[in-house]
Amino acid sequence: MTVHMQPENWPKWATESVEIVEANPMWGLQAQEEIRQLRELLQQLNIHRFEHIGSTSIPGLPAKPIIDLMGEVQSWEDMDLIATQLNPVGWNYVPPELDGRDYRRFWVRVKDGKRAVHLHLMRPGEERWDRQIQFRDVLRQRPDLVEVYAALKAKLADENKDDREAYTAAKTDFILKVLDEGI
Repeated sequence: MTVHMQPENWPKWATESVEIVEANPMWGLQAQEEIRQLRELLQQLNIHRFEHIGSTSIPGLPAKPIIDLMGEVQSWEDMDLIATQLNPVGWNYVPPELDGRDYRRFWVRVKDGKRAVHLHLMRPGEERWDRQIQFRDVLRQRPDLVEVYAALKAKLADENKDDREAYTAAKTDFILKVLDEGI
């Protein structure tokens, strides 16, 4: 029997409001330290490839103060083994039926009761892996787009403060324009 958590039973971090903060030059170093720890924890599971993605990976871009990482996993069957390594150090698995994204397996590291790091595990060859890196790399090269994206994120965070999913969905058009047209 599968027990599904109801929203009223969710931990506080699962329903945090959207909060954008000024860019922090330490985010890159924090990401590298998280990746170092993940490599150590997951090396025996053949998980070695990690990338720092998302807004915290783009210098000068205001963001939710959550480090987004991607890792490559060979099989979804490894989630129980991964959990034995990650749960003891503050990672929480968000099952696919709650996450709603079949292309990944999603983990949230909680520190001081708040989301601190997201880990998006994807299988080799997943198209979204390349698109995440492409988006990051375009913005790293284009300060003009960083400025436009920062303004959009501030507006959307204000409009969707209590709806993380709506906030994320509302950024999609801009992201697709960057990826498909290189605006």
